[in-house]
Amino acid sequence: MKTTQSTSSWMRRHSPTALVLALATAGLIGGGTTAFVMGGHARAAAPVSAAVVGANLDHGGGSTVGTAVAPTAAPDFAQIAQRYGPAVVNISVSGMRKVSADDGDDADDAQPAQGGARRMPPGMDPSNPLFEFFRRFGGPEGMPFQMPREAPVRGQGSGFIVSPDGVILTNAHVVHGAKDVTVKLTDRREFQAKVLGSDPKTDVAVLKIDAKNLPTVPLGSAQDLQVGQWVLAIGSPFGFENSVTAGVVSAKGRSLPDDSFVPFIQTDVAVNPGNSGGPLFNARGEVVGINSQIYSRTGGYQGLSFAIPIDLAVRVKDQIVATGHASHARLGVAIQEVNQALADSFKLDKPEGALVSSVDPDGPAAAAGLESGDVIRKVDGHPIVASGDLPALIGQSAPGDKVTLEVWRDGKREEITARLGDASAKAKRLARSDEAAGKGRLGLSLRPLQAQEQREAGVEGGLLVERAEGAAALAGVQPSDVLLGVDGKPVRSVEQVRELVAKSGKSVALLIERDGNRIFVPVRVG
Repeated sequence: MKTTQSTSSWMRRHSPTALVLALATAGLIGGGTTAFVMGGHARAAAPVSAAVVGANLDHGGGSTVGTAVAPTAAPDFAQIAQRYGPAVVNISVSGMRKVSADDGDDADDAQPAQGGARRMPPGMDPSNPLFEFFRRFGGPEGMPFQMPREAPVRGQGSGFIVSPDGVILTNAHVVHGAKDVTVKLTDRREFQAKVLGSDPKTDVAVLKIDAKNLPTVPLGSAQDLQVGQWVLAIGSPFGFENSVTAGVVSAKGRSLPDDSFVPFIQTDVAVNPGNSGGPLFNARGEVVGINSQIYSRTGGYQGLSFAIPIDLAVRVKDQIVATGHASHARLGVAIQEVNQALADSFKLDKPEGALVSSVDPDGPAAAAGLESGDVIRKVDGHPIVASGDLPALIGQSAPGDKVTLEVWRDGKREEITARLGDASAKAKRLARSDEAAGKGRLGLSLRPLQAQEQREAGVEGGLLVERAEGAAALAGVQPSDVLLGVDGKPVRSVEQVRELVAKSGKSVALLIERDGNRIFVPVRVG
């Protein structure tokens, strides 16, 4: 599990009793039906015994004024666990990683430096981008620095069998860097597993064990899940195999700040290190997600867990089984969140959409005519509310697919059709920004770039920021930044900047280039 933190964890080499004591004294990237009845309407859940509590509300005078939200029966989780628990497996991995003197040998000692959504640390290799989310307990004071050394590491996670011949779904981070992968069934049989493939973009991996006539789980769809419906998780938190926890769907389509292609299912189901890769069931006993991440300040469950929709996982699985890898589509833009200041600058009715801060000149977006300053509001009719919705939607398409984008440009809507590229192709590194807006006047001292400076910077036009103060400085603009545009319009002179700022409303959006990256910075001027 990512600790968002991933819930696969490098387990301590201690007894269960010691682990329980440690847990008692410590604190630690959107289907189905349910027996929950809303407004008097219930969808049947096969193994559930429904006990309806009061259907009407009586307000003193004896007259019925409304229908109560009545259903109170929860699904029969015992039957779901009994029937499908045998198809949930424990996954143990081992490998080697580099550690330093103050690193310690137990990856379980890793704790997040601050609250955030992250995977549970499966290996904590410093080359892993997630390494920066964690900190380790320091060694004794005065210990001299030592060169990194190779040390054996072990971890545990969960998975579930999707075909009787031994195909298993789990998280990519569970098996990342593993040399040996062992799958243990509930009947205590163990098998060496082969990793058919893994996809870090969606955190899905496919394993295969040499066995037949295995129990399997039924696969449902996350499309029909509703917020408030019951869900059930089975996994191996902290190595306690086939543990069952339950809760409700908290939200759907969550995008997490990890450049993920996944529209996560958010739940309040308790998941912890070791739950990673385990199934999330709906009330009918169908798998609707793969438990993957938690949001935590401590490394353990704190009420926020995230699952990969099974629909997406199955698409990835089918590609991996067929080709050994998964492919994802690419649009070729850098985007940023639209806050209220940027919405005011671009004359949007509300702060929604994905603001294009930069376009890869060799990418599909450029070929389709997308420009810096465009705000993408829909993809094939699906609304883009937060900027993270865009990569989640694009990533679910296939390279070569055509998509229709609804774009806000120059104060009006336009439709653009783009043929998507392959995300595995080498793309130009692009930046994101969500800078805060300042207040007051613009506060910039500018001069046009000389021809030589334009060639060195690889831009046409633009003005060099010689001094930044006031509102611009508060918004994050710095000396030596290059101002390329105002409110989506390119600028070549100080006079152009003055004219555009004079016409603006409460804020202006400055397109800034810094260290080869382009970002929009909203600046309050009114």
